Amino acid sequence: QVQLVESGGGLVQAGGSLRLSCAASGRLLSSYVISWFRQAPGKEREFVAQIMYSGGNPYYADSVKGRFTISSDNAKNTVYLQMNSLKSEDTAVYYCASRPVGTPQYNYWGQGTQVTVSS
Repeated sequence: QVQLVESGGGLVQAGGSLRLSCAASGRLLSSYVISWFRQAPGKEREFVAQIMYSGGNPYYADSVKGRFTISSDNAKNTVYLQMNSLKSEDTAVYYCASRPVGTPQYNYWGQGTQVTVSS
């Protein structure tokens, strides 16, 4: 069983930065993909970024490319999402999730962390 716990959310002004953390406990193989999603009020959940748990192959949604950076620290069992140049439209609950590489189904989800960007 794997547990994912997000942290690092908060209130920040537009143009500011936040770093989200996704701490994993339990057996998470290097072949897993860790993704960040977000859901704003009244909107569907959307993909933000993903990375191999081993640290390779980062991939981003166009809306965050160049502003967000995803990274993995296996020694700390943690995946990070560094968010810079934040905009009001980045306001959402951010979730991390994991899936085995090659499968579309996410099998583990965190509880989410709120990010609010004030303009």
